[in-house]
Amino acid sequence: MEAAFNWATKEGVLVEENMRGIRFNIQDVALHADAIHRGGGQLIPTARRVFYASQLVATPRFQEPIFLVEIQCPEEAVGGIYQCLSTRRGIVIGEEPIAGTPLVNMKAYLPVAESFGFTQALRAATSGRAFPQCVFDHWEELGGDPLVATSMAGELVTSIRKRKGIKAEIPPLDNFVDKL
Repeated sequence: MEAAFNWATKEGVLVEENMRGIRFNIQDVALHADAIHRGGGQLIPTARRVFYASQLVATPRFQEPIFLVEIQCPEEAVGGIYQCLSTRRGIVIGEEPIAGTPLVNMKAYLPVAESFGFTQALRAATSGRAFPQCVFDHWEELGGDPLVATSMAGELVTSIRKRKGIKAEIPPLDNFVDKL
């Protein structure tokens, strides 16, 4: 069971990636009476299919990494920063003037996926007067149901599966239940 759990959580059913923060409650197990049918060769694949089926009938969600962005800029460049962050799902969490200078120190959260090209876009929006520094801060749940293809998470599942060269569709529950 432990080997099947490790296998199923290292290669999750949605995108074949490591999973975090998942728990399975095993309610009942009926093993074959003959010891020859209770070996790892029989239990591991069966338990893995059970874990995969459990993932599909649960409410799986994705988590995305979030950067803490610290930006120093002059007061008149603040509007460009808000505009640049809002187009990339960023959220400003603090804005403090730096005493004795015409500069402002801003703090914001920015999804890592949206950070590619952020520095160039920010410099363009502020005429080169903003200086960002990005540091990983936390994980946050990505909006939407990954089992619904039109949601943000569903589109992410499709793109990851295509990039990995596996079928774009998530395997249906029948793939795992019929064989039990």
